[in-house]
Amino acid sequence: MKICFPVEENQGLESSVFGHFGSAPAFVVVDTETRDVREIVNRDLHHAHGACSPIKALGGQQADAIVVGGIGAGALLGLNRAGLKVYRALGDTIAENLACMAHAELPELTSEQVCGGHGHGCGHG
Repeated sequence: MKICFPVEENQGLESSVFGHFGSAPAFVVVDTETRDVREIVNRDLHHAHGACSPIKALGGQQADAIVVGGIGAGALLGLNRAGLKVYRALGDTIAENLACMAHAELPELTSEQVCGGHGHGCGHG
């Protein structure tokens, strides 16, 4: 399974999960079988607020799931339409969240749990 994480800086499995999908400078994709780690530069970083194109952001790269600190409604909908499940990060690092994922502990996000704008208080940093 390939799991994608928004990050500010690629530090492999010790990368901190970025607080918001659409404004993350990059993404780290981890293959859970091989532990291969690759970086994707966010190709939609400078979108207008609320107009994130998540598939453009990922540059067409394949993933099976996304783990985020926070995400807007449009991005969540776009990822779900593309067949991707989106989960809320519980740990700080990719490694911590992979451990949670292995134990089916990460909650899948729904439209009721998305961010509504900056300063929104949706609980991510």
